[in-house]
Amino acid sequence: MLQTPPPDPSRADPSRADPSRARAGLAFAPRRRPLWRRAAIVALIGALGLGGAYWWNRGREAATAPALQTQRVVRGDIEQQVTALAVVQPKTYVDVGTQVSGLLRKIHVEIGDEVKKDLLLAEIDPTVYQTRVLGDEAQLDNLKAQLAQQNAQLDLDRLRNDRAQKLLASKSGSQDAADATDATVRIGEAKVDALKAQIKQTQATLEGDLANLGYTKIFAPMDGTVVSIDAREGGTLNANMTAPVILRISDLDTMQVKAQVAEADIPKVKVGMEVYFTTLGMPDRRFTAKVVQILPTPETINDVVLYSVLIDVTNTERLLMTSMSAQVFFRLGSASDVLVVPVAAARPLARGRSGEDRSLAMVRVMEDGAVVEKRVRLGLANRTHVEVREGLKEGDEVVTTADVPRSTLRMPPPGMMR
Repeated sequence: MLQTPPPDPSRADPSRADPSRARAGLAFAPRRRPLWRRAAIVALIGALGLGGAYWWNRGREAATAPALQTQRVVRGDIEQQVTALAVVQPKTYVDVGTQVSGLLRKIHVEIGDEVKKDLLLAEIDPTVYQTRVLGDEAQLDNLKAQLAQQNAQLDLDRLRNDRAQKLLASKSGSQDAADATDATVRIGEAKVDALKAQIKQTQATLEGDLANLGYTKIFAPMDGTVVSIDAREGGTLNANMTAPVILRISDLDTMQVKAQVAEADIPKVKVGMEVYFTTLGMPDRRFTAKVVQILPTPETINDVVLYSVLIDVTNTERLLMTSMSAQVFFRLGSASDVLVVPVAAARPLARGRSGEDRSLAMVRVMEDGAVVEKRVRLGLANRTHVEVREGLKEGDEVVTTADVPRSTLRMPPPGMMR
């Protein structure tokens, strides 16, 4: 029968077998750290994490940000302008029509012909008006004959009245006879006056019909060029409804440019201001002129208020033609040999606020690899460049990119005006 040996006390409790091991175990037993030490460790770990995230974001921003576009400040010439679309028309023209109705018998000119004043342009069939004139003349002759007859009768009645009055005075005639002859004279005088009035009326009618007969021949009212013919030979013109236009004569030696200027720009435009314009067919040819008139009544086109500005220009070379499209440039100011930068580089500070100096702007400049914001004073500007009067020098490198990464932006010290 097997017997289980008694347990070894040294295996059950090693400390009993070796007291030194027991002391060593007491020396290395784990102890709980204080609360403040654990909080410090957590804060350190958080700070390291935030710092890593910051530098990671900066690296990511630098990697994804677009490359900065820069241009150097240079010297050049600049001109500030207001631009507007326009149309070219003759300054002086006449729509030649007719004052009488009838058949258009003949047109003696063609489009493009140069005409002089009083040149015969067209003829209307005069038959009707000739007949009226002949009738008036015949009626006038008849009335004149009646007047002569009535004057002769009046002379006879006056003689009879004189005899009757003498007989009455000598007691040889009756009062009734004298009164009758006197009345006959007065009636004769009234008939003469009536005939004279009819003659005047007939003469007036004759003069009107003679004028209408003259209107059947249409003459040039001015020197110029025939630019259009609206009627056709053989057509009937009715002057009773509207004034029919046969052709147009224009003076092409002086043209007028009618520019449509926006209401935001019209306060800048003045009478006498120098302008130049180009046409669609001659974009490289500049025509110079001056503003002669600004029409006070605007036109509204597609909800846009536009004011008409009239510009006269000589056209002796006949390069400008009717209804040409033009682009007008109103010169507001110019400067030579000044510092200029692209418009995209300057950001206005005032932005329309009252009381602010609207010439001040902020420009970003590259210095030692960083972007520094500088306040500058602007001058003249056009669509692409702006004059810098203060704050920059020639050769400075300005940033034209709209969005600049914060990692490259270096702010000036507080309170400093750069």
